[in-house]
Amino acid sequence: MKKKWIIIFLFLMLLGTQTAFAKDDEPEIVSETAIVMETETGAILYEKNANTKMYPASLTKIATAIYAIENGNLNDVVTISKEAVDVEGTKVYLEEGEQVTLKKLVQGMLINSGNDAAKAIAIHLEGNEENFAKKLNAYMRNEIKVTETHFTNPHGLFSEEHYTTAKDMAIITNYAMRNATFAEVFGTVELKWDGESWDTTLLSHHQLLTGQRPYEWITGGKTGFVSESKQTLASTADNGKLTLTAIVMKADFKRDIYKDTKTIFDYSFSHYENKELVPEPEYFVGEKVFQPTENSYKVTLPIEGFKENLNNQGVLEIVDHNDKVIQKINLEREQLKQEVANHHTINEASDYTEKENTSLFFYIVIGIGAIILIMLFLFINKKRKRNRYDIPNRRW
Repeated sequence: MKKKWIIIFLFLMLLGTQTAFAKDDEPEIVSETAIVMETETGAILYEKNANTKMYPASLTKIATAIYAIENGNLNDVVTISKEAVDVEGTKVYLEEGEQVTLKKLVQGMLINSGNDAAKAIAIHLEGNEENFAKKLNAYMRNEIKVTETHFTNPHGLFSEEHYTTAKDMAIITNYAMRNATFAEVFGTVELKWDGESWDTTLLSHHQLLTGQRPYEWITGGKTGFVSESKQTLASTADNGKLTLTAIVMKADFKRDIYKDTKTIFDYSFSHYENKELVPEPEYFVGEKVFQPTENSYKVTLPIEGFKENLNNQGVLEIVDHNDKVIQKINLEREQLKQEVANHHTINEASDYTEKENTSLFFYIVIGIGAIILIMLFLFINKKRKRNRYDIPNRRW
């Protein structure tokens, strides 16, 4: 009997452990902050301290690249200034007076993390770093819609006022990846470089992309390091079902930043899927009624199941089993219940009037038809009587 109770107790403990794991199975990572977003839908699949202010280091060059691609002419020939040549840090060894296309500068900046290429881009587009930073920050706010980012330079060298968050950096990268030119350069592993003083083959610094630390679905990436930010990493991956962007920031060692990126990619690929969500015709919150503006929405949903919450602003939230908001959908159209009721009443009255008019028309047609038939009957009957009286006498 005692043995039986021990077995039951162990079974219940095991069941409880499995249930806890199923509810709270997000991975643990050592990096200070991280996030994974689905590129198409913007759904947040994993996050750790994603809204914490961080120093991005060379991840800044993602923002500089997409700004240059969208606001410059990539065929422009740029004459390299002394200010660009003298910048600190990683370089592609540009020479003063050298002439390079804007596209080549973007390639050198993203693939080999050239600070000289980044500064040359800023000077070419906006005259100097200060003006470039102002324009870049306005572009971040107005076009990409990030709110917790402020850049003071185009390359990411440390400044107290040069910061972002993992979430903002993911939004910036997601935005950039929708541009085919950016995506191509971001995914380039190596590039032949013919410079005035440096002929070489540029090789991406991103070890998942180069295969030094293999990852099957990797499509692009950018590394970053300054002592204040430590190791930072931006990566994109696509398994044919989901397209992901991962930002991982402030790890002490390279091995940790890559291990963490693989871990959160694997978690996201195995726990989520893209689907079409067909919303309800109407959603009610207090006296407000919200109606969707689309017949369906492409969303990223937890495979384990989800629920929908609607807040007072008409934002439909997709919530996972951990009560974490994965994605938000703005329903936008708002009415008061009374307005909707009146609308339905008007529609019903309109339908009734239409039916009533249809019935009246039907009865009029029937009535006219009946009158015509009666008149026709009387006419025929009268003619018959006249013909009968006109018949001459004949023998029978």
